[in-house]
Amino acid sequence: MKLLRHGDRDPSVAEARAAFIYLGFLPVAPRQQSSSSDVDAPADQARPDSAPDPAGATDTAGAAGSGDAGSGDAGSAETSDTAELFDRELDNAVRAFQQSRGLSVDGIIGPDTFRAIEEARRRLGDRLLYYSVTHPFVGDDVAALQERLSNMGFDVGRADGIFGARTDAAVRDFQRNRGLDPDGLCGPRTLRELKRLERTVTGGRPDVLRESVRLLARGPSLLGMIVAIDPGHGGDDPGVTNGPLCERDLMADLASRLEARLLASGLEAHLVHGPHESPAEAERAARANEIGADLLVSLHVDASGSSQAQGVSTYYYGHARGSSAVGERFALLVQREIISRTDMVDCRAHPKTWELLRRTRMPAVQIDLGYLTNAHDVAALASTEFRAAVAEALLAATQRLFLPPEQDPPTGQLRVPRIAARA
Repeated sequence: MKLLRHGDRDPSVAEARAAFIYLGFLPVAPRQQSSSSDVDAPADQARPDSAPDPAGATDTAGAAGSGDAGSGDAGSAETSDTAELFDRELDNAVRAFQQSRGLSVDGIIGPDTFRAIEEARRRLGDRLLYYSVTHPFVGDDVAALQERLSNMGFDVGRADGIFGARTDAAVRDFQRNRGLDPDGLCGPRTLRELKRLERTVTGGRPDVLRESVRLLARGPSLLGMIVAIDPGHGGDDPGVTNGPLCERDLMADLASRLEARLLASGLEAHLVHGPHESPAEAERAARANEIGADLLVSLHVDASGSSQAQGVSTYYYGHARGSSAVGERFALLVQREIISRTDMVDCRAHPKTWELLRRTRMPAVQIDLGYLTNAHDVAALASTEFRAAVAEALLAATQRLFLPPEQDPPTGQLRVPRIAARA
């Protein structure tokens, strides 16, 4: 797929521009205001699913640009040519959209941004929703359905915009409560009942309460807990490189150290991929789900065009509509433990909607352990002592996640003992 960025000139840029106008991140141009009814048309009625749509834009939204281009009018041709230029205005719109969706804010329309544009077009009621094991429905309409059901007390898990098994169970439960056929289909009848109860919904975060209760119910013991470890990149994909150092090899070494340390303390540790492969994020998440992991830790390093950029960041699943409560708490603990045990700069914990964090059914974090473009961070990452300290910090954060507040020690002081022998 072709990436689009500031300065590019391509017909796909015009389609992306139309999509951002439709989503409200760009103003409607005067030439398009007469066709505002087209721009506001439901997304699913505007374009057949089989039609190629790399920017996630609707055909009706893009029609204004294509129609003007073929009119033969010199002014219209100039306007069309301008629409195909990835200018500063579009760059700002892309960055604002990425920030609002919990994506990396780089101004590049790549796979994640294309996916997010397509999902943002979905409105509850545009299409029939139901549980499909092989090709689940994904989009803002699913997230809106999950939020409404969750606010009414039905357990959908987190509002991740993916129509999975828990959402299906919640829909059927709601239908039974409203005297409907519990077929799991979110169609006109179910939507009418949801609309009828809309004013009685008061909001809140019942998903946070449920996650917290499950966490406390598990108890403080780590014995038998399953931790999935995802070393960044792998195989022919070295990730970030700097001379002899590369992200793939550094994170493989750290993953091996972490695996050994977890096993020595009675936990189950599983690498989600071997050293000779680099599966997509969705596949990594699927593998962690298959083994029934309790937590997932993804290990990475970063790079920047500036040699001054440095420090450690931790990411968890979250966006403007909500987050993984336990994932957020785990990310904060991981960040604090690493910073307290090393001399790295604290770049804090942040919510993201990356596929790995979104598609895992367990709390998951991704850690960027410094920049291979910064001299200080390079020296740290090249040190085996640093990588051993990070492994110890991750184990301590895991233990603290399951400790009740009265037993939680100060940051940086917990030492998880090794067990003498495993059963």
